Amino acid sequence: MSADAALVDAAMVAAITTEGRDRSEAAALFHTLTDVLGPRLSGSPAYDEAARWALGRFEEWGLANARFEAFEFGRGWTLETLTVEMVAPRYMPLVGYAEAWSPSTAGVLTGAPVYLGDRTADEIDALGDRLRGAVVLAARPQVEFLREDRPQPAGDEGPVQTGNPPFPSPSSATPRAELFSRLQRLGAGVALSPGPTEHGTVRVQGNRNASPEGTPSVVLAAEQYNMLVRLVEAGAPAEVRVEVGARFDEDSLDSRNVLAEIPGTDSDIGSEIVLLGAHLDSWHTATGATDNADGVAAVMEAMRLLATLDAAPRRTIQAALWGGEEQGLVGSRAWVERHLGDEAARDRIAVYLNDDPGSGATYGFYMEENAAAKAVFDAWLAPLGDLGVRRNVIEGIGSTDHVPFVQIGVPAFTTIKDFRHYDVRTRHTNADLADAVSVDDVRQSAIVLAVIAWHAAMRDERIPREARP
Repeated sequence: MSADAALVDAAMVAAITTEGRDRSEAAALFHTLTDVLGPRLSGSPAYDEAARWALGRFEEWGLANARFEAFEFGRGWTLETLTVEMVAPRYMPLVGYAEAWSPSTAGVLTGAPVYLGDRTADEIDALGDRLRGAVVLAARPQVEFLREDRPQPAGDEGPVQTGNPPFPSPSSATPRAELFSRLQRLGAGVALSPGPTEHGTVRVQGNRNASPEGTPSVVLAAEQYNMLVRLVEAGAPAEVRVEVGARFDEDSLDSRNVLAEIPGTDSDIGSEIVLLGAHLDSWHTATGATDNADGVAAVMEAMRLLATLDAAPRRTIQAALWGGEEQGLVGSRAWVERHLGDEAARDRIAVYLNDDPGSGATYGFYMEENAAAKAVFDAWLAPLGDLGVRRNVIEGIGSTDHVPFVQIGVPAFTTIKDFRHYDVRTRHTNADLADAVSVDDVRQSAIVLAVIAWHAAMRDERIPREARP
């Protein structure tokens, strides 16, 4: 038996599990985030509303020092209306979504779409006034799709492949940046493009630095986009009707992280922090259920479990709900830069536990090549077998909020979740709705986070920081 196995707090594991199983608030938290609050685009009024709600829950549970921490982000954006439909040669509603930070159209645009996917920059310039106010088809038909989720990380023993799979980009004879600069100069009314996913799933993101004077942009379901191209190429009397109504919010260029804590009680190590985090922001087409309302609800419920049990950890246990993750880990990077600028400050972070990629129950943690820390986590995971945990893996994973911590040498680990239907169906798409998540899995994830956080807060030694082969 390892030393850490001997220090597993069986009584606390049982108490957390019982509270999380019998009196969980995970369902209410998750469905408020998704069904009531909805999409939480970084910097938007909708994100701010979600942040205020989360802060209110932390205060209601009696957590200490519940607060916002602002960071510079840029303009907010809200979609207020969207119409996208084919009106000839017959009527058909089209499945499409404006890209985030797209400007509005000049009212309702109705007309024959102009296909530009195979035109060179010179050929586009030659169209001149024909493009003014026009609906343009900005790319070739989409024939390449993401059809497989990334490999599952928690199955058989062996090496794990991690990382986001590449999405096939729309193809055009003129590169996108060059094309859109011309569309803006020539006064095009709106640009339609296809998404890289199939069967009515539309994957849509956006660029927060897009010019408010640029060309409005809408992403269509690939099959419908391809149909429009075929109609235009066949000379059929195709006609579409499009309207984008969007509002830019420039009253404040800041966004905010949400933080709260359970103070440490030990006179020697009470100021050290066990940090739990997930990103509160989402993209805008659905309700951000798998990315990342499930992770946020798990972190919040983990803190509620510990507060309800009147936990008195030796180290401080702190929750952080980050903003701006989808735009490049903006909120967590800002927090790291503000608070962890020197070695003494970094030493006060005992460990960061992150919940983001994938969906479903928590199987374990990506251990970032830190074999010594993995041995500790393996011991802590052992009593949770009945909850469906599987294993910790030695590999790391990128593209989420633990990365800024890893980069400065702080031990930071992300939960292992399932990737079935995540990449091909829900991640950043119009299908990322509450039905894609089992609330039982959120309950389980919260219990696992609370158990690991408790043990990290009670351990005599810090989590090993050195990465070992």
